[in-house]
Amino acid sequence: MTSIQRLRPEGLVFSPAFSHVAVVPPGARTIYVGGQNAVDEQGVLVGAGDVAAQASAALANARLALAAAGAGLGDVISWTVLFVQGSDVAAAYAAIGPQLSSAHPPLVTSALVAGLAVPGALVEIAAVAALVG
Repeated sequence: MTSIQRLRPEGLVFSPAFSHVAVVPPGARTIYVGGQNAVDEQGVLVGAGDVAAQASAALANARLALAAAGAGLGDVISWTVLFVQGSDVAAAYAAIGPQLSSAHPPLVTSALVAGLAVPGALVEIAAVAALVG
């Protein structure tokens, strides 16, 4: 195997938004991106009270982190997305979904949490990516 396989096996729900299994070949370089919030370079929260704006900003920060390691959104194997309870999850995914769209989407884990470490943050996005070759 020389490429990453993203599988959506029969017998599991089909979704265009995520895969169920990812197989990374030996020798691939793995990249871990810690949770990114909607903060600017100075650590100031952007998009206060707007989960869609915060999701877009958090994804932009994740993209910058991936780029620092030579990776992009298409190299992501798995996303973890945390939302503060009461947030409009559909609005957040509507804002970032088009950027994540793929014929072979990554794995996605989402959770509702009581709060995040950044005061006022409504969303946090983490990723695992892999580069082959």
